[in-house]
Amino acid sequence: MTSNEIRASFLAFFARQGHRIAASSPLVPGNDPTLLFTNAGMNQFKDTFLGKEPRDYTRATSSQKCMRVSGKHNDLENVGPSLRHHTFFEMLGNFSFGDYFKTDAIAFAWMLLTEEWKLPPERLHATVFMGDDTVPRDHEAYELWRAYLPSDQISELGEDNFWAMGETGPCGRCSEVHYFRGDHLPCAEPVCKGVACSCDRYVEIWNNVFMEFDRQPDGSLKRLPAPSIDTGMGLERITAVLQGVLSNYDTDLFTPLLGAISDQAGTRYGGSMSPHDVSMRVVADHSRAATFLIADGVVPSNEWRGYVLRKIMRRAMRHGKRLGMTEPFLYRLVDVLVREMGAAYPEIRDQREYIQRLIRTEEERFESVLTTGLPRLEEFLDRAASGHRVLAGDDAFRLYDTFGVPLDFIEDMATERQVTLDHAAFERAMEAQREKARAGHGFGAAKAESLLFEEATASLRGTADRFEGYAATRVAGAPILAVLDEEGHRLDALTEGQVGYVALDRTPFYIEAGGQVSDTGTMVAASGAGRARVEGLARAGAERPRLHRVRVETGVLRERDLVTAEVDETARDATRRNHTATHLLHAALRQVLGSHVKQAGSLVAPDRLRFDFVHFAAITEPQLDDIERIVNGQIWKNLPVETDVRSTEEAIAAGAMALFGEKYGSSVRVVSVPGFSLELCGGTHVKATGDIGLFTIVQESGVAAGVRRIEAFTGAGALHLHQEQRRSIQMMLAALKAPANQAVAAIERFQAEARRLARENSQLKMKVAMGGGAPGQPDDDTVDAGGVKMVARRVAGLDKSALGQLADTLKNKLQSGVVMLASENEGRVSIVVSVTKDLVPRIHAGNIVKKIAPIVGGGGGGRPDFAEAGGKNPAGIDQMLEESRKVVAEMAKV
Repeated sequence: MTSNEIRASFLAFFARQGHRIAASSPLVPGNDPTLLFTNAGMNQFKDTFLGKEPRDYTRATSSQKCMRVSGKHNDLENVGPSLRHHTFFEMLGNFSFGDYFKTDAIAFAWMLLTEEWKLPPERLHATVFMGDDTVPRDHEAYELWRAYLPSDQISELGEDNFWAMGETGPCGRCSEVHYFRGDHLPCAEPVCKGVACSCDRYVEIWNNVFMEFDRQPDGSLKRLPAPSIDTGMGLERITAVLQGVLSNYDTDLFTPLLGAISDQAGTRYGGSMSPHDVSMRVVADHSRAATFLIADGVVPSNEWRGYVLRKIMRRAMRHGKRLGMTEPFLYRLVDVLVREMGAAYPEIRDQREYIQRLIRTEEERFESVLTTGLPRLEEFLDRAASGHRVLAGDDAFRLYDTFGVPLDFIEDMATERQVTLDHAAFERAMEAQREKARAGHGFGAAKAESLLFEEATASLRGTADRFEGYAATRVAGAPILAVLDEEGHRLDALTEGQVGYVALDRTPFYIEAGGQVSDTGTMVAASGAGRARVEGLARAGAERPRLHRVRVETGVLRERDLVTAEVDETARDATRRNHTATHLLHAALRQVLGSHVKQAGSLVAPDRLRFDFVHFAAITEPQLDDIERIVNGQIWKNLPVETDVRSTEEAIAAGAMALFGEKYGSSVRVVSVPGFSLELCGGTHVKATGDIGLFTIVQESGVAAGVRRIEAFTGAGALHLHQEQRRSIQMMLAALKAPANQAVAAIERFQAEARRLARENSQLKMKVAMGGGAPGQPDDDTVDAGGVKMVARRVAGLDKSALGQLADTLKNKLQSGVVMLASENEGRVSIVVSVTKDLVPRIHAGNIVKKIAPIVGGGGGGRPDFAEAGGKNPAGIDQMLEESRKVVAEMAKV
């Protein structure tokens, strides 16, 4: 069987057992702050296991795209040396949501393995949980396996047979299925430990997790609403077993890739542990990871998910260089992946050109990285070699993080120079960067916010509020369910001047989601006893009402009071205009730039909109004009904006655009402008496109590699912008004393005149400086510094460029000697030192600068024959010039 046939037969088998075939979710988890990437088949069903997200089916099966490159599940460093570890892999799985449990799960496993795939029963071994202090032995699973296997083919294991997705969330005892490959394979133990051994005789092919618990933040286990099943089988491993090979890389999942890599590198893959074969496995694995991550909306960057993608891609490029590949090569492998996997995952086929272009751009950028980073690495290694022979961890991390030089590249060069890397300091810097990235992207912030209020609102679980904001901006007679202070403590009431949170049983207030900001407005007690300003909203946790952040202006708001909650309608209307405009903008971008354009983030606020999208180049002015014209054309048509609730599968099949990083349940809200735009969206929108009034683009820019940003105004904001621009233009024309059609020519004349005057001024300053620096100063201020001719001069008003030219002129006049010049310009000091070739390296310009620049509060460095520095204390210039003569005299003695 081919890998495609194995994947298809797994899904078909479980479909015959009444399971719904669920499409793979993206590698970017939707609304899950605990995960960087999807790392298991059950991720998309997490809320269903927890009872928070009911579905219209109780059995499911899937082939899930997974990444394991962070946290508990991190296989990155094993890829290459290992024959069966991967960053990207496919997880086959079957799931029961309170339907069947252990009996059927084990029976299904046995049927598929022995009847469908004809694996010999004598080679199958099962494991069950042996029990610990908190969870008892799984006697039931043991007895169920005894119906199929003799006792000597069933083992009891400890923590390896208790599975958890992460530090918190669904977990349970599990039962693994291992395949015995044969005792002809070597084992380092005196007696092989069987399924618990680290040798290759036994390979785990399937894990059946009996999902019974929900691990809490404090480590305690709560029973799930209904016992469920979560199984996972790595497609790569089962394919190796069914195709009769030891290494996953010898299966048809990898052999086409390895063949293409061999063709480019001019060397054959041998399946060994040689450096060449290790590098080929790294390139093959990482090319898959990069292709699928980019297809799911991740772009290389220096932050968060993009940081991991860039690390994976550059590791592949580094190993490509080890294989002798000097030209971009990684992007060429996309065609192989599309050919082999495009039918199962059409997203890579549909975005082939974009993925290739982005990977090639990153490969070219990496070449630039090495060009700029290597000289700095050499500088750091020179410094280390002349001292304690230790490369500082902070310096290595700067090379790694700022300049993108791979860590193994740094380590290799350090070893060649017999320099040790301070790994501990490097790891500290790395962890600080990770924390900064997590904080900067709100990684875990939503979870932390929820935890702040969870305890105080525990009694409200299961009483989620009803959002009435689609139809109305005012709700009367809503009872207050809970009152909290700013720290999340439960109160009876909030009094005048206090800030806190209020939960209602129904509300017109939208809470921030999908890029749209939270509403603001007012809350007034029906009794007239209190009035508060609603400043924003917060989430209290799963199955709980949203919390309105309020500032009490008068009186008091008490729990159980009936209130009238009213949204600021002016702000809501402006937000509606901007939100519908982002949908029109998205469609226009795809029309002008291509179907590869996908939303990568947005901000929808009352005063502006910001739209981030995937695209590989800056947008030209004509393209921006076209986009603006298309959006306004849809506005002028005054088309209806329609909303509808459909099943997710139906909406996606109809072509609805889904938001990057969003998670959708079994039913979704679809917002459409008929014939032009169709998106999944829970936000608020105008009733017709004409309500937007006017759309104008303010700025287009890049925010990361492969991600562009458009900022725009609509309605009153757009009108205000045009009025401000008109006033600015009128003031400019008045200052130029020219009509609009002659303004550019007038500005160009002024610029040319300014450049002429600047040149004349510079020439005059140079003449003064050549004459000794000031009126009355002798023309020849050459001094003897330890037998070396030296000019140490203070000149007025020259920048570093002019100083350099002057230094070259003076050096040529000296023929042999040192020139030291210092100039003050707007409170800053510029320093230039130039040394004639015959005195190098005995007299080193860079070392002179390093010794004297601190006198003026600065620093610098440079080549042996020329160096520059800056400072911020002009008062020290004379002392510095005097000290420079002493420094040169000392160097001349050597």
